[in-house]
Amino acid sequence: MARCTRCRAVLYRSSRLDIDHLLALTVAAAIVFAIANTSPVIRIAVGGMHNEADLPQAISALSHGGSLLVGVVAAVTLFVVPLLQIALLGWVLSFARAGRRAPGFASVMRVLHRIRPWSMTEVFLLGVLVAIVKLSGMINVVAGPGAWATAVLTVLITVIAKRDIRTLWSLVADGHNRGDRSMELGS
Repeated sequence: MARCTRCRAVLYRSSRLDIDHLLALTVAAAIVFAIANTSPVIRIAVGGMHNEADLPQAISALSHGGSLLVGVVAAVTLFVVPLLQIALLGWVLSFARAGRRAPGFASVMRVLHRIRPWSMTEVFLLGVLVAIVKLSGMINVVAGPGAWATAVLTVLITVIAKRDIRTLWSLVADGHNRGDRSMELGS
């Protein structure tokens, strides 16, 4: 890791993840994202009756009534931003793996940089865990496959986001000039 001698800000962080590893993690994140958004996050049972909710249902429920703004923020931070991160990074990495620069590379990289702080899957996961703990004393509450998938997605997005993707600017350019298919992200 290289830090500024004045302010101690991180200037560069080395990683053992090459493009193939990062692409594999991105594909895994896409699969887990699909599971997290289609499977029930939580199951509540009271008096023989039960109800389950997945993420789109929770966002829809938040959007009704006076909570439209909360629903929109939840949709953007829990669905749109992680989907964009996964899709755009997959786009760039699939071309980088072939030793080429993706069409729209500069725009995609700028969008990835700007949306990184807006992914809030870890905040959602924390909220689900708090709800499960608080409600478990009163009713039967079970974390569903969507909650577990969200936990895995949180880890994957954290690992992917930890990697400084700005190095792709120079690596893709160098690989493009050399025709090198074995470009590495730091080492």
